[in-house]
Amino acid sequence: MEATNGGSDCRGNRICVMALRLWLCFCFCLTITAAITRAQNITDPAEARVLNAMFSQWGIPESSATQMGWNISGNPCSGAAVNSTDFNAFGYNPGIKCDCNFPNSTTCHITQLKVIGMDAVGPIPEGLWTLTYLTNLQLSQNYLTAPLSPSIDNLTQVFYRSFGINALSGQVPPELGQLTDLRSLSLSTNSFTGPLPSELGNLRRLQELFIDSAGFGGPIPPSFANIRNLQTVWASDNNFTGRIPDFIGNWSQLQFLWIEGNSFEGSIPPSFSRLASLQELGISGLSNGTLDFINGMRSLSIVRLRNNKISGSIPNDIGEYESLTELDLSFNNLSGEIPRGLFSLSQMSLLFLGNNSLTGTLPDVKSTTLQNIDLSHNELSGTLPSWADDSGLQLNIVVNNFTLGVFEGRGLPLGVVCLQRDFSCYRGSPIYSSFGINCGGPQITSSSQLVHEQDNEQLGPATYYLTPEKRWGVSNVGVSLSDNPPKYRVSTLREFTNTSDPQLFQTARLSAGSLRYYGLGLENGNYTVNLRFAELEIQDGPTWRSLGRRVFDIYIQGNRVFEDFDIKREAGGASFSPVSNEVTVQVLHNYLEIHFFWSGKGTWAVPDQGTFGPLISAISVTPNFIPTVSNNPPSNKKKNNTGLIVVGILVPIAVVSFLTLLALYILRRRRKRKDNNDNYDEDFLGIEARPYTFGYGELRDATNDFSPANKLGEGGFGPVYKGTLADGRVIAVKQLSIASHHGRSQFVAEIATISAVQHRNLVKLYGCCIDGAKRLLVYEYLENKSLDQALFGRKKLSLPLSTRFDICMGLARGLSYLHEESRIRIIHRDVKSSNVLLDSDLNPKISDFGLAKLYNDKKTHMSTRVAGTMHGIYMKRTVNLS
Repeated sequence: MEATNGGSDCRGNRICVMALRLWLCFCFCLTITAAITRAQNITDPAEARVLNAMFSQWGIPESSATQMGWNISGNPCSGAAVNSTDFNAFGYNPGIKCDCNFPNSTTCHITQLKVIGMDAVGPIPEGLWTLTYLTNLQLSQNYLTAPLSPSIDNLTQVFYRSFGINALSGQVPPELGQLTDLRSLSLSTNSFTGPLPSELGNLRRLQELFIDSAGFGGPIPPSFANIRNLQTVWASDNNFTGRIPDFIGNWSQLQFLWIEGNSFEGSIPPSFSRLASLQELGISGLSNGTLDFINGMRSLSIVRLRNNKISGSIPNDIGEYESLTELDLSFNNLSGEIPRGLFSLSQMSLLFLGNNSLTGTLPDVKSTTLQNIDLSHNELSGTLPSWADDSGLQLNIVVNNFTLGVFEGRGLPLGVVCLQRDFSCYRGSPIYSSFGINCGGPQITSSSQLVHEQDNEQLGPATYYLTPEKRWGVSNVGVSLSDNPPKYRVSTLREFTNTSDPQLFQTARLSAGSLRYYGLGLENGNYTVNLRFAELEIQDGPTWRSLGRRVFDIYIQGNRVFEDFDIKREAGGASFSPVSNEVTVQVLHNYLEIHFFWSGKGTWAVPDQGTFGPLISAISVTPNFIPTVSNNPPSNKKKNNTGLIVVGILVPIAVVSFLTLLALYILRRRRKRKDNNDNYDEDFLGIEARPYTFGYGELRDATNDFSPANKLGEGGFGPVYKGTLADGRVIAVKQLSIASHHGRSQFVAEIATISAVQHRNLVKLYGCCIDGAKRLLVYEYLENKSLDQALFGRKKLSLPLSTRFDICMGLARGLSYLHEESRIRIIHRDVKSSNVLLDSDLNPKISDFGLAKLYNDKKTHMSTRVAGTMHGIYMKRTVNLS
């Protein structure tokens, strides 16, 4: 019995011992697992040192990373570097991403690195090439210098690499060709030298190649025939020579090809007809060829083949290319008639056929989408079709042989007869001997006492203008391929030194292609043409915004007097510095032509998209002889032989009329003072949240007189314009086009109500303006425009699911605030994607949240009527984020 009991106790002890051992083993495993987990969340120390030293060398403060949710020192692979933050999100910059799950690794490794637009200055440190786990490297829009290191071949896992818009120099190392997994490579806008390495032909998986304005020269290497997966190639503004390679026709997946402004010879290869997927094509500077190659390229949408000496006729079947939206065949040698179907393409919006030898008449039918047409400098004739009178149409027909009839002064600007071929006005009977133009600005008298007339007309992609005195005219053709509205004038408040006429350099006329000035009625003889320039857009200093190059040619009387003219280079590398050039020319037929022409050279997106093309500040033309003409415009006065009888009748009538008008003027001035826009004290008396009030003139100046070029869009409540205030703030100005049912005081009270409602997801109202019947609202300007444009626009944004979710949440927060949290409850009543704006970080902001309350339901564009109390109504609307 005792033995039995003793055995039982022994078995119990063994079980206890085994349980204890198992428990100790389990604890040990947990400890090891925790240690491994802690180790995996630690950044590789060598990579952390490289990152820290690199940011320090480039002058990027640690706070910039901290604001993004990660840190440079300590443990970079934490926070946003390892959570769900989207690396490609617009606002995540600078940014890194880490991977802590590599096999047989106890640390985290940096796999993605982004430093964009932060003006990092200096060379790329050698340590960067030791980050061998990188798959994505984005270093664009900085001021990185020195050559690329051959050690670049260490980054064998990189798929996407961008060094675009920097100051890198030297030859591209051939070792770059060893990165055979590259899908995208950008070397754009740098100062490289020499040819492209033939080794780059090994990048067989490459899909995107951006080498525009990079400094390369010589022929395209034959090895590039191996890169057959290319979809996008930007190679403009280099010094590529030889013929365009025939093997490009084998890049069957190619969709976008831009090779403007090079030194290629010959014509476009016939093999291009095999590029069935090509959507955008831009080539310039060739020496011959025809348009036969486009046969079969039915996917083409944007075609720019200007300045290629292309001869022959426009293909008759061009009207079957239904995807065409923009076609530029200007500055070639095309002849024959314009195919009728070309004007009827349903998606065509822009057609440039100027500076050819086209003949015949214009088609009788034009699609409603075609609103910008350049036909200048051809041999076209006949009467204009009825569509020439269409509202909103821009039609440039200068220097042709048209019979204008009733269209001049109605559908077309006055004076177009004077700008037809041979410039008939005053030809053979000159009246002028000099003129001056303050390009893009008001009238100014120079230090030499020459009047520089104002040149502030609203030009556009295909427009012209002639002064009422018919002394001079201007013709503009061109549009940029960017989301930003093109600019045709620019100004600055900077003071210019080293010149006796600083005001002449504070404004300028811009063009995205061809800008011509014509002097009419000039006495024949030799003249001095003085051209004044100052670069007003490209900046100075060690910043990526200084890396732009504006390059254009200048012709006078058809002769090229300056080739590849660069204003900043002429000024010794300085922007906002005056440059004056003088040329002696001969006038033989009483007219003078000055032509500024962009041939495709120079950068086109620094510091902003669309920053390229000719810029001219002022022009003066003075004789080198003693004139025999008055230089005054002709008088319209006629002799009156009715004598004192007529005088006796007219004088009393004139006196009575004058006194009547004076009385009406005084009454009107009193009314205007009473309702003056600048006197709001009485209107805002007793209102707690007083909005800021703008003068109408202030907003008119900010929006360039509400220029169509500054128009952002138009909704049911009126058009919206982009503007820049004198203090530099960028604003959005909404002109309320629907009459309010409120009076002035009620309208002011409602605006004060909206001003009191503020939330991070509501568009901020800066203030308002009331000038008689004019009522305007001034909002903050949001760079990424509206949600519907981001989702469905021509160049829509890439919005990952996480960003779309954040937009939905922000929209919900804004509506919740309006409905429940605000002291003043407001029901929006028109929530839709066009009323949701996105700021630079893609944060949503609801707009027009107070306008529905300001207008009668019958007066708005909304079909939904509202019933019930303001607290009890909830309108369901759907914002499509799919």
